[in-house]
Amino acid sequence: MISIRFVFKFNSSEEARVVSKSINPEIKKKIPNTNVNISIFEKTFFMDIKAKNVNSLRAACNSYLRWINTALDVSKTI
Repeated sequence: MISIRFVFKFNSSEEARVVSKSINPEIKKKIPNTNVNISIFEKTFFMDIKAKNVNSLRAACNSYLRWINTALDVSKTI
């Protein structure tokens, strides 16, 4: 297994919670050969991705980062 950790520091804890809630349905669907865990501490959002191989890790990173970016874009327009 290989893994990566992303750490996002937001302006508020509410913003971190919005991102967490937004990508949680995607985490439940699961990308093949990967395992994703998220957590929040105050204004910081953590995302840990573990995968069986580099291709699965790359695919998961691309997907989750895109979903996080989309969640942030939507929250800014509301």
